[in-house]
Amino acid sequence: MKKEEVQRRFREMDELLERRSLAEFAVFERDGRPLHLLLTERFRKRAKRARCWASSRMLTAIGNAAYGFDPERPRSRGGADGVFLVDRDHRPPNEMMKKLFAGFLDRPGGEAASLAKELGTDVASLFPVRLVSHHMRLLGVRRSPGRAGSGALRFRIG
Repeated sequence: MKKEEVQRRFREMDELLERRSLAEFAVFERDGRPLHLLLTERFRKRAKRARCWASSRMLTAIGNAAYGFDPERPRSRGGADGVFLVDRDHRPPNEMMKKLFAGFLDRPGGEAASLAKELGTDVASLFPVRLVSHHMRLLGVRRSPGRAGSGALRFRIG
């Protein structure tokens, strides 16, 4: 996705997220598997508050979703951009893990539950990920594929 297309989509997302809590930014494909990048109103508000909504670093980070999620290498390899799984194994837990697990996924009745409902799944089917670029790390979740081998991924940042 070219930078101009990402900028155009950000302008459209700004309007869409005024009226909705969740909207699809783009669909990227990797090895024949689609990755649906969804943004939330919460993410937009936080990014605007941090003055990074539609910034060049965010455009680059969001554009890196095109690298997709590689199920053969789900964890971040140093220096690689793309979507990577975050798990609970790292000790001690870092701030990113605390935000994703304690602050989002493990909070009963919280935003993870409402997001899962919107995606037509349950919280147990949401897996924490980070979208990596050189300048920015965005936290989110991916929905596990509905059917074995389907490869359908959903991604939400924020």
